Amino acid sequence: MSDLKIAVVGAGVIGVTTALEIQNNIRNAHVSIIADKLNEDTTSWVAAGLFRPGNSFAGPNREVTQKWINDSYHHWENIRDSSYGVEAGVAEISGYIFSSEHPSIVRNQYIEKLVPIYRRATEQELSLCPGQWKYGSFFSTIITQSTLYLPWAVSRFQSSGGELIQKHIDSLQSIGNEFDVIVNCTGLGAKYLCEDYKLVSIRGQVIKMQAPWIKTFFYNDYDTYIIPGFDGLTLGGTRQYDSYNRNIDKNDGISIRERCMSLVPSLKGGKELKQMVGLRPHRDPVRVEKEILVSHGKSIKVVHNYGHGGYGISTAPGTAIYACQLVRECLIGNSKI
Repeated sequence: MSDLKIAVVGAGVIGVTTALEIQNNIRNAHVSIIADKLNEDTTSWVAAGLFRPGNSFAGPNREVTQKWINDSYHHWENIRDSSYGVEAGVAEISGYIFSSEHPSIVRNQYIEKLVPIYRRATEQELSLCPGQWKYGSFFSTIITQSTLYLPWAVSRFQSSGGELIQKHIDSLQSIGNEFDVIVNCTGLGAKYLCEDYKLVSIRGQVIKMQAPWIKTFFYNDYDTYIIPGFDGLTLGGTRQYDSYNRNIDKNDGISIRERCMSLVPSLKGGKELKQMVGLRPHRDPVRVEKEILVSHGKSIKVVHNYGHGGYGISTAPGTAIYACQLVRECLIGNSKI
């Protein structure tokens, strides 16, 4: 019996995680990842990878959204607890979020009952960082460093027979004759590939720094954050809606540096490594659904999985599981399955 041929288009964290999920769970599936951008050229490469989906993150409804988040957390937790957790770039981390504006800023509807600890900060903890902090929370969560995870996941995918094809495609229809199902994980590229104008860019600029004495993460108002990773810190950030500027902005860098060093003054002794920019693919709701395209009289089965905004690493496993179920639905009646 010949293999099912499934293409996953896109090699960021969404694409690679989805490809692994399909490979592991659909019998007789030969999975190919097709992408023109790999590793350091993906938006995922810029992200800090802290598991903290924002309150604005939304799937088709609240129940599905919460399931995506729960499934994602347990997936990352399983990798963290495995023998290859460090190699995959997944670890536990704890830290604080402070606000001088409103108590809702330090709450999180999705993860407060999911992560092992999520509690109100004490008065003493509110004074850990300079500032007039009125509200705060301390919580433990998971970090997934994409610069480790992506190479690990691609290697795992290829060692299990997956194929990685680096090329640009102009349309999903152009590869429709080659595959039983196409899974579209193209992130911001879907804006043009699918003419989906609900998808917008939210520009993020960060600073990568070495300051090994900082072991906990810190967030505060105004999109300011300091997140330790395996080999350095990510300092942020910006959240510029509908901006497509991929260049480093000097003024953004100055603002990030000043805000972060005001929050944690010991950062002044750190070593700045580089600045990076990523364009987050934001869509409300995130699109994970089936579609039938028609090209030259032939029906092409497509499953979309894109639009995660700044929460792609956090929620990739959950939407990958959901997308894999949709792929299976597309294959009902296929004699190869």
